[in-house]
Amino acid sequence: MNGELIAVLEYLHREKGIDKETLLQAVEKALLQASKKAVGPSRELRIEIDRKTGDIRAFAQLLVVETVVNKHDEISLADARRRNPNIQLGESIEVEVTPANFGRIAAQTAKQAMLQSIRQAEKSMVFEEFKGRAGDIVSGTVRRFERSDVIVDLGRIEAVMPSRERVPIEEYQPGDRIRAYILSVENTVRGPEIVLSRAHPDFVRKLFELEVSEIADKTVEIKAIAREAGYRTKIAVHSRDEKVDPVGACVGLRGMRVKNIVRELSGEKIDIHRWSPNIREFVMEALKPAKVKSLSVEEATKTVKVLVDPDQLSLAIGKKGQNARLTAKLTGWRVDIEKAETAELGFEEKVALAIKDLAQLPGMDQATAQLLVNSGFHSIEGLLAADLDDLTELLGEEKARLVHNAVVAEQERREAGGAQ
Repeated sequence: MNGELIAVLEYLHREKGIDKETLLQAVEKALLQASKKAVGPSRELRIEIDRKTGDIRAFAQLLVVETVVNKHDEISLADARRRNPNIQLGESIEVEVTPANFGRIAAQTAKQAMLQSIRQAEKSMVFEEFKGRAGDIVSGTVRRFERSDVIVDLGRIEAVMPSRERVPIEEYQPGDRIRAYILSVENTVRGPEIVLSRAHPDFVRKLFELEVSEIADKTVEIKAIAREAGYRTKIAVHSRDEKVDPVGACVGLRGMRVKNIVRELSGEKIDIHRWSPNIREFVMEALKPAKVKSLSVEEATKTVKVLVDPDQLSLAIGKKGQNARLTAKLTGWRVDIEKAETAELGFEEKVALAIKDLAQLPGMDQATAQLLVNSGFHSIEGLLAADLDDLTELLGEEKARLVHNAVVAEQERREAGGAQ
């Protein structure tokens, strides 16, 4: 067994890159636990494996006494002096206590210890490989599903893409090849845990870095990004070189660069805007393709009030408020959008008109309309952009649902009338 142990350790070192000394120490530790049963509850037991021959021996520290009472912990003075003539009573001496059947115990224990050490070493090697790769994009194969989480095979390890990091409109099948963003790498008691994402805004950022050479070499910088995964992303870009158009660089010749990214994102719409340190210019750019008539900035509340012509209102707000919402995320400012003719009225007239408009909705009473307007919901578009949770908190669940349904029905009626 001794020669075989050394041969196995050398093989593992060559083939798997696992340090031989690390394995030997693991085997010694495992043998120590096994030895306590075979040798007995000896005092300060030690296991030693010869690094050249593989011979395994057990040693115990025994106390030198006149008369032995506990053979596991003590040795007589006469026996001790046969080993060391200068030993004195009360001192300790190391004595080999390797049992006759220790080879069989050692073989089984060494096998188990090596298997455990190999697993641990491989996990450590995988963690070392991936620990610095958070923020990278990797390719893998969909293996299976655990509830709504996707398990992705990356070759040496399986990673998980939680349901919250999936794109809502995407469906995966076992065997599909996918690319994903490494969100985090953690070393847990079960081994390395790699979390992937296709919904994170930085997945889009990284795709642009890989696709657009001007971003990779820092000529063009992505200043901000706002995303609703699967539907729409807005990015703001800035060029450090006046001769380089940041938007044109990201779009590419005949739109090929951005088309490649859109294809990777399953058709998600991408708006590329020119960044500006001037918040007025930035908001006007971010609201494109809608045309802004005028806007005012309130620095204290970080609010931008935007006025647009009636025919630009739906475009500025976007479907279900998406354009306005993403613009706010992109700029970091609150963006309030109103029709120009309404905004030109006095404050009290605007409030009264808004209450009147909302009160005309089916099922909407004057008191509810007034409460909504006073809470900042001045129009049907504003209510469409609101989360149902916000309305529920304001009106209660039943009333909020009635208002939401009435607003959706009115919007559909208006759209149907415009199509005619």
